[in-house]
Amino acid sequence: MSQLRLPYTSLSGEAYAGLASTKKALEKSTLGKELIEFVYLRISQINGCAFCLEMHAKSLRTAGVDNAKIDALSGWKVSSRFNDKERAALDWTEALVNVSETFGKDSYFNPLKAHFSDTEISDLTFAISLMSAFNRLAIGMRQ
Repeated sequence: MSQLRLPYTSLSGEAYAGLASTKKALEKSTLGKELIEFVYLRISQINGCAFCLEMHAKSLRTAGVDNAKIDALSGWKVSSRFNDKERAALDWTEALVNVSETFGKDSYFNPLKAHFSDTEISDLTFAISLMSAFNRLAIGMRQ
């Protein structure tokens, strides 16, 4: 990418620290690191954030996730590598990233109930929101 436009992490240090604090809280979620990283990676694919794409793909590889599954993420809807739980999470992810088109309708939300607790659904929604914010910062400030 190009040169950093503004050193936003220091200019808005307290706001950035709040996002970092949310990320740390989500690391304790019962959703598990792998699912959260897949969600982060899918959001970054949709938003086109090169910095985040590299970071989350590397994190999954370091955790021992099969390269073929990571490579199949952009086509998860037609891939046999994702289970029903992951599919529900990824569908909700795409629905919220594209909220202006989907409006977070019940058809995206209701399938979550079969696989996740209310707390996990809340955590998942925070994770989606957080990565969307991080993508916008990285893309907007040219990280």
